[in-house]
Amino acid sequence: MRRFFGRALQKFDKLRPEQARGLLAAAADQIDRLETALDSINEGILVCDSRHRLLLANDAARRLLPLAPSRQDDAGPVWEALSDESLRAFLAETLANGDKAEGREFTLDAAGPRRLLSLSVLPLVRERRVSGAVILASDITEKRAREALLRRMESLASLSTLAAGVAHEIKNPLGSLSIHTQLAEKALDKAAAATAPLSSDTITLIKKHLGVLTEEIERLNRIVVHFLFAVRPLDIAIAPCDLNVLVSGLADFVRPELEAQGIHITLDLAPGLPKADADERYLKQALLNLVKNAQAAMPSGGTLRMATALAEGRLRIEVSDSGVGIPPDVLSRIFEPYFTTKEMGSGLGLTLVFKIIREHKGEVTVESAPGKGSAFVITLPLPQKARRLLEG
Repeated sequence: MRRFFGRALQKFDKLRPEQARGLLAAAADQIDRLETALDSINEGILVCDSRHRLLLANDAARRLLPLAPSRQDDAGPVWEALSDESLRAFLAETLANGDKAEGREFTLDAAGPRRLLSLSVLPLVRERRVSGAVILASDITEKRAREALLRRMESLASLSTLAAGVAHEIKNPLGSLSIHTQLAEKALDKAAAATAPLSSDTITLIKKHLGVLTEEIERLNRIVVHFLFAVRPLDIAIAPCDLNVLVSGLADFVRPELEAQGIHITLDLAPGLPKADADERYLKQALLNLVKNAQAAMPSGGTLRMATALAEGRLRIEVSDSGVGIPPDVLSRIFEPYFTTKEMGSGLGLTLVFKIIREHKGEVTVESAPGKGSAFVITLPLPQKARRLLEG
């Protein structure tokens, strides 16, 4: 349609009056359809020229971003028409610097109920040249509310599963405590009935039962400590973290133990990797749990690979092994609290990995197959400064 009007304009002087009127009517009809389509979209769309002046705004944009009723050609930049200071500052900086931004979230509560807004700024490209910018605005209030509700429901479900696991774990040591307490009492009653000093055999027997009681109390304490760590929010202290230094340091720490078991460590660290916003203590604990998990999967030795990378705008850490692998029916449950296939496992190691990474706004995934080893991949968001440098 654009080419048609372009050719028609080139011959406009030669058109008869009725042809010119028909051309203008067709153009008006086309513009009306485009405006109707734009106004039917729920997302706000603003189009600015190279001087950041507003050229076009659909109904959703004027509803989500209160703008002046009209803008003249000599009007100032679009951000001057916004009343919210955070939006004004964001658009002023982004447009003035010619930056690209996607999904930046803002809270608006100046008038009426509190709303969450997502803004994106994209270049307006015409004939392979940037001639302005397109601003997209979306009201994500309900979306975030649904996500919060889903997180609460997931937390409740996870807590229920965790509580069931704790109850099951506590039941065994409590039973043992009860049995050995009764046995110790019987030994004392028998000695008292004999009206004689306790024999060495009786003392040894009582000490044996008391030793079991002590062990079971310590076991209960470990269960409670692990439970509290799993359910309490982590005191995350975010700071710039060099992932390559963290991974190589962890490799040096575990290498003697792994090599004694016949496990060879290989490192594949991406050079020039941006620093992550992370709590080094907890991130190191998560990686150590993955290493221990890999170690248990290679009882006869093998290879442990630890790698870092920057992929698809996110920081990536991989811990993979050449071990026994994980069956498909188990793979979907490995992050569940108290689920374990190890005889002496707590069932919380991978759960804590999942919790730590989620607290860092990251993700952890796994790929595995029996006999082919396992690969755990952690992805973390790039800090805003590093993301801007990459986008620039």
